[in-house]
Amino acid sequence: MASAIPTNAAADGGVLSGAAADDHRVVVYYQTTNVNNSAAEHISMLPLIDSRTTAQVAVTHVLIAAIHVVDEQEGWIRLNDFTPDNARFDAVWADAAALRAAGVTVTAMVGGAAPGTFRRLDGDAAQFERHYAPLRDFLAGYQLQGVDLDVEEAMSLAGIVRLIDRLRADFGPGFVISLAPVGYALQGGGNLSGFDYLELEAQRGSSIDFYNAQFYFGWGNAQSTTDYDAIIASGFPARKVTMGLLTSPENGSGFVQLDAFASTLRTLVARYPDFGGVAAWEFYNSEPGGTAAPWEWAEWMAEHMRGAAVLAPTKKASSVGYRVKRAYHDMINVVRRGKSQLWRWIK
Repeated sequence: MASAIPTNAAADGGVLSGAAADDHRVVVYYQTTNVNNSAAEHISMLPLIDSRTTAQVAVTHVLIAAIHVVDEQEGWIRLNDFTPDNARFDAVWADAAALRAAGVTVTAMVGGAAPGTFRRLDGDAAQFERHYAPLRDFLAGYQLQGVDLDVEEAMSLAGIVRLIDRLRADFGPGFVISLAPVGYALQGGGNLSGFDYLELEAQRGSSIDFYNAQFYFGWGNAQSTTDYDAIIASGFPARKVTMGLLTSPENGSGFVQLDAFASTLRTLVARYPDFGGVAAWEFYNSEPGGTAAPWEWAEWMAEHMRGAAVLAPTKKASSVGYRVKRAYHDMINVVRRGKSQLWRWIK
């Protein structure tokens, strides 16, 4: 079906108006919607646009999490533990509309740690259609501008390709499709998804806007640029790789203090003028403000990326030198990817 979803998103996952961070994404995952999972005390996203201290909105993408594809007796689609039309989420959808109006791209994170979603979407044609249709209708009905596919269970390459193809066909080129692999997956290493991300990029890279790579839980290290550099060396363009970070030590292992991460961030922005940006897992308790002011994380990231870009003015995307350098890097990436695929074929 043709998309009737309003979108501020460009085909490459950028933002055409409103939110911006010098072309580097500031992605925020939003899963904890209510204090202590209560039905009454809503954790609003609106401070991301209303409490900012700068003229620009810092956040570029908000990913509402986590959407689960379930069976009919459970309601087909769940947002965490409830169906999306549960009254506890009324404020979530109202906030989402306000964010869209401010130029923020609002998408849905599908999958995650809870198993079952991608198993249901990886069956035969009849099973796929039975479970895909409710997902499609949910995305359209709630005016979501994209999906983030967080495949943390075994899925076939053919299955993820089929899903991406259908999403792109049904929603069009302006619909944002991102994936959330662990960092090592983009280096050709171990992953949670079951399929090869280098092969996926080779087959469907033109349909994938970007990757929110997880640099935590031992799957990537955000304290230095080493793992990010390895991903780019594997053939992924920097503009498509967002560095996913824990926003608080309470959210798991691999949290990096902001003061320590500042050096990594400066280096990445200087080294890769088209650096894909950063992603926050997750919103509600983000440092430095914590639960009292979680929106400060997005401002901190945007400010530091802008500051790093100012230190390297000759590398702006508008310069001829930058365009030549980017074309060179893209050519090298194509060659590297071709070699990688040839080596896999030979093996």
